[in-house]
Amino acid sequence: MPGKARSHRLRAGRHSEAGRIYHIRMTCHDRHPHFNTLWKGRCVVRAFQASTDLAETLCYAVMPDHVHWVLRLKNDVTLSATVRKAKGITTRNWRALTACDEMLWQSGFYDRALRNDDDLVTLCRYVVANPLRAGLVRSVRDYSLWDAVWL
Repeated sequence: MPGKARSHRLRAGRHSEAGRIYHIRMTCHDRHPHFNTLWKGRCVVRAFQASTDLAETLCYAVMPDHVHWVLRLKNDVTLSATVRKAKGITTRNWRALTACDEMLWQSGFYDRALRNDDDLVTLCRYVVANPLRAGLVRSVRDYSLWDAVWL
């Protein structure tokens, strides 16, 4: 059926493993650029900081219409619970800032488990370079909504 959400297919076969590194991509509803200002984007950053009990953030890039998040899952939590918490905190922060009650997130999320640590540096370079590839800035130093644990 065209137009019908198929986010349930994203969960098929999903398995969470403590200590595993995951690359998560969360997309704004209808790809709307909800995080088009520093203050709106900081709503996501604060959510990642509030989720340290569930996951260690290795790097992230908050784009206007989606977010890349590389994390290491902590013990006894699921990937879905971790993303649900981050999305929920972001939504509360964003609504308090904007006084807007429209949908913020597309349902579901995309994830990829890293197979080994060799992929981590390449992946984080990809994530951090997203604003460059999107043409938002000419240097990653000019973009404020990214971070990596190595800095």
